[in-house]
Amino acid sequence: MLLPLAACGGGDGGVPTINLYYPPEQNLQTVIDNCNEQAQGRYRIEYRVLPRGADDQRVQMVRRLAAGDRGMDVLGLDVTWTQEFASANWILPWTGDARAEVERGTLAGPLESARYEDELFGAPKNTNVQLLWYRTDLVEQPPETWDDMIAQAQRLKEQGQPYQVLTMGAQYEGLVAFYNTLVASAGGQILNEDGTEAVFDEGAVRALEVLQRFATAGVTSASFTNALEDDVRLAFQSGNGAFQLNWPFVYPALQEGAPELADKVGWARYPGVDAGQPSRVTIGGVNLAVSRFSDHPDEAFEAALCIRDAENQKFSAINDGVPPTIESIYADPEMTEAYPMKDEILAELRDGATRPLTPAYQNVSTVLSVTLSPPSAIRPQETADELRRSVQDALESKGVLPG
Repeated sequence: MLLPLAACGGGDGGVPTINLYYPPEQNLQTVIDNCNEQAQGRYRIEYRVLPRGADDQRVQMVRRLAAGDRGMDVLGLDVTWTQEFASANWILPWTGDARAEVERGTLAGPLESARYEDELFGAPKNTNVQLLWYRTDLVEQPPETWDDMIAQAQRLKEQGQPYQVLTMGAQYEGLVAFYNTLVASAGGQILNEDGTEAVFDEGAVRALEVLQRFATAGVTSASFTNALEDDVRLAFQSGNGAFQLNWPFVYPALQEGAPELADKVGWARYPGVDAGQPSRVTIGGVNLAVSRFSDHPDEAFEAALCIRDAENQKFSAINDGVPPTIESIYADPEMTEAYPMKDEILAELRDGATRPLTPAYQNVSTVLSVTLSPPSAIRPQETADELRRSVQDALESKGVLPG
């Protein structure tokens, strides 16, 4: 539902209102209050909470920006949208001292997701990577590769123990992120460096082989092809799995929802494709962008810098479970209790994999999720050839995208 434009105008008494359109984050208002205090009356940030679903968030912002809505100032963009919004000329580039401040100490992967055509269009506020979560009472050593994990799960199954490898397999962005991680871990490419050509090289075929073998190895849950993040969390929390591949939000949920099981759960780096080659894991997160239609761009850039500064990123990490993009925060002693897995998260972030960087990402993602589903039906070389053709069409906006 679109808010009336009048509700998003200037502030009281001539103080500019900076409207922040951002996904739901439970304690973000505290950060905003801190930044408003720091602004000392020069502007006031108002938190306009976006819908919970990523697709709904994007639709609301796209509609408003396409209409030139002047009531939008700072935008919280999923890392996959930055190139699309920049190519549409809806957001302003970060330049000068503001750009330098964003780049200083920020991890390379999140920064890469915020660039388009050699310019910086987003300030990475938080990031994310999936980890391997495993039952320490069932597994002596966490597996380093998918082959190892499948073999361990099959042995547990033969022994009548909980054995399932639980992860997201539904036809949606989670399946695309899964495949992207496998491709990057195999040293492959989905698109060329410019994001203009569908590649699907040997590494991408190898990733399809791993995904198909996993789906047919008898170690997934019956609901694998319908499973989203929270379905996976709940299934593991119920004691049904030996392994879970999921985001760090599962840790506090496990402490609260199944404390006895939590004592038996460890974490490790996401498994790789080949022995001796560490995984490269798909990063998530949010970039802060400034709308081209903002009446107060200078104040909007300043507000965004405050919201994503080191102190506020640390607060959001500890209180809302969103991993920071500024590397030095991980060494802060206050992070240890909230993020006992912070070293593994940081190790993955240092060589994390971005999703294909293209303004046509939504088209590419749709084609990928449809073609990869269900994973058990993948025919590696044939599927790669099909994807090369259909993703190239998606890049060029040809034809009708699958629904």
